Amino acid sequence: MSNENKKFVISPENPNGILVDMTSEEITQKETDTANATAEANAETQKATDQASGNQKLLDLGLTQAEATALTGYTPPSED
Repeated sequence: MSNENKKFVISPENPNGILVDMTSEEITQKETDTANATAEANAETQKATDQASGNQKLLDLGLTQAEATALTGYTPPSED
């Protein structure tokens, strides 16, 4: 394995230095990016869950699917 893409980092915790693939800032940025992507995926999942739940509540009130769709714009996925 080549060391050309590695960085030599010296810190108070490691005064002798260490070869690393990423700096702590790059690791923190990657963790932040991952957390943001996870939060975004969770928000999309929650939105889809809320849409399906709201649609079902309208159907439970006696509306047809066509009426619920006309009100909300939500069309449930087809069950093939």
